[in-house]
Amino acid sequence: MSFVADLKVLYKLVVSPVRGATHAERMDHFYTGQADAYDDFRKRLLHGREELFRTIDVPTGGVWVDLGGGTGGNLGFIGPRLSELRKVYVVDLAESLLTVARRRVSDLGWTNVEPVMADATMFMPPEGQADVVTFSYSLTMIPDWVAALEQALRMLKPGGVIGVVDFYVARKHADPQRAKHSWWTRTFWPTWFAADNVFLSCDHLPFLQRHFTPVHCVESAGRVPYVPLGRVPYYCFIGRKV
Repeated sequence: MSFVADLKVLYKLVVSPVRGATHAERMDHFYTGQADAYDDFRKRLLHGREELFRTIDVPTGGVWVDLGGGTGGNLGFIGPRLSELRKVYVVDLAESLLTVARRRVSDLGWTNVEPVMADATMFMPPEGQADVVTFSYSLTMIPDWVAALEQALRMLKPGGVIGVVDFYVARKHADPQRAKHSWWTRTFWPTWFAADNVFLSCDHLPFLQRHFTPVHCVESAGRVPYVPLGRVPYYCFIGRKV
């Protein structure tokens, strides 16, 4: 990854205003111009993705829906097990990212993978149900994230698995077993990311833990490229539908 390519991404992240009348238009405007460099930069920013996709058991003959899956790069973490799935849907609203996803699917010969332009709050696989639903750093970019999780709950089979990895901040008075963050962390990072319409929430984890039986839950913090000493909190949650 070249420094020049990094600068293009950083320009979009820090300088360029996000324009558009709808959420889909804003998403595509944000990613246009950085879609090809998206994966290389974000592997240094979006921590825990590999942990999430490698930890989830792959159901043989199952249906996996990656909501907000962008370029389809997440599927590489599944590895050879990807071929065991009957169908994988990479769902996103940004056409620029889906263009990269379609090229990746073609280049790698993933015959069971289909990129789909759709709203995560409304998408339902043609099969009617899914065995696995994942959100990889997409929940913070979905304005109605509650509706997206409720839709995931509807499409999952009984016993199906949800996996979420994303930025977050803890509640001011977090549960004793949960991570605690300083006032600075709870204030700075939501303000920083909001400029790019990425909204860190203290309510994601509590919602997930109420609606799904936890299987795996890790709270940590990862480095931010070109931000000295910057470590942004993230969580990795895997749960099962009752």
